[in-house]
Amino acid sequence: MDTDSNANINTSSLHQSNSSTELVGWQNEPSGRGSLSIVLSCLYTTAICTWVVIHARIDRREKFRIAHKLALCFKTFIAPEFIAVEAAQEWTQAQRTVRNAAKYTDAGMKLVQAYYIGMFGIRYRTAEGARVLWPNQFQWLLEQGLFKWGHHQEWGLSEEVIKDKSNADSAAKLFALAQSVWFVARCATRAFHHFPISPLESMTLGYIPLFMIAYLFWWIKPKDIELPSIIDLPALSESQREYFENLAVDQSFDEEGKTSQNSLWSAWYLTPRVFEKEQAERDAQAREEEYANEIQLWQDHRNKCLLLECQACRQRKPQWPSRRKEIILSHWDPELYHSRLWPITCLAGISFPALHLVCWNTVFPTHFESWLWRGAAIASVVSMLIFMHFEKITVHRHDPWLGVKIASPAIYLGSRIIMLGLAAAAFRASEPMIYETYESSGFLSQML
Repeated sequence: MDTDSNANINTSSLHQSNSSTELVGWQNEPSGRGSLSIVLSCLYTTAICTWVVIHARIDRREKFRIAHKLALCFKTFIAPEFIAVEAAQEWTQAQRTVRNAAKYTDAGMKLVQAYYIGMFGIRYRTAEGARVLWPNQFQWLLEQGLFKWGHHQEWGLSEEVIKDKSNADSAAKLFALAQSVWFVARCATRAFHHFPISPLESMTLGYIPLFMIAYLFWWIKPKDIELPSIIDLPALSESQREYFENLAVDQSFDEEGKTSQNSLWSAWYLTPRVFEKEQAERDAQAREEEYANEIQLWQDHRNKCLLLECQACRQRKPQWPSRRKEIILSHWDPELYHSRLWPITCLAGISFPALHLVCWNTVFPTHFESWLWRGAAIASVVSMLIFMHFEKITVHRHDPWLGVKIASPAIYLGSRIIMLGLAAAAFRASEPMIYETYESSGFLSQML
């Protein structure tokens, strides 16, 4: 059959489908597309891209390593935006580490080495076990002259050794990229020829831009390293060791047998960043300065009152500011948040829910489900923008924006669950054109 006749046949089929209002249920595999092939294609694309894009931190304890990777997979599936932003924040921290260390390394430190330190690649021995060497601690050792960059190979920081330990396969990443490009091409081809895609395909399509962003930031980051470099710290005085250990961002990831370190819940935690520690220290310093000013005002007022023998001098002495208890839901890197990249980051953040709007005119089993899909997609876009608007989201009772900060992620999560359910339920009654294929130049594009 020649090309013109093929086009005529498919055009005829197209008009027939448009005139038909009858929905069809689950479709067995014909010569073209079937329900199972659509589901498997979406699952395969999501799974292969998720597994390849994930770059877990280093932990020699196998159960923690596996639990952390599974937790990352789940987070990527539920909210791929946060993995993309996490990749951007980790890239920002690695760039900062290289920049701050340049003076002491003769610009010899590479990004892959900074990534290695940031993913808990170096731990130092203690009497109880081993502790994580954080990037700010590494920088302090360089600044104090306690570690010379010329000995970096002894600490496992050889670029060649890190790449050799890493299981980051560029071929696997290229394969995942090729699969993503192929999936996008299929959807674009169907749109060009006025064939609709299923809600599940539009949902899968939404993952791809975020996978691309994560690939971009994590392309050279080491992957699937099982064993960190265990080192001995140089000799430190008591005051030096105290200052050095106070630089630690978090102790939950150390290996000293403490209860908090043996909890599998730590696998769900995002890797703490140095900027969070620095921000906490700045906040504490600001509270101390405010307290010092209040004490000075109180002392001056008290001295004047004593001279005048008035009763106002008996007012309460200002209390030392206690650390306010709060739960941190998110904290964006200030360097990234205040950079020109942040608007682009926000656009990337809403790209996932926004691409669900591709199915705005898709026929669902009921009108209620159609509008529920549209409403959930819009709600997820708006709630994500609100969530990313705040540099730091904390939960404490004195916050006037507490309701908005809690509601935005809750609405987003709820809308995601709704759309997942609707995408799966749509196969019970879909428009027939979802299963039709396009024939071009005598070659049947069965996967289109």
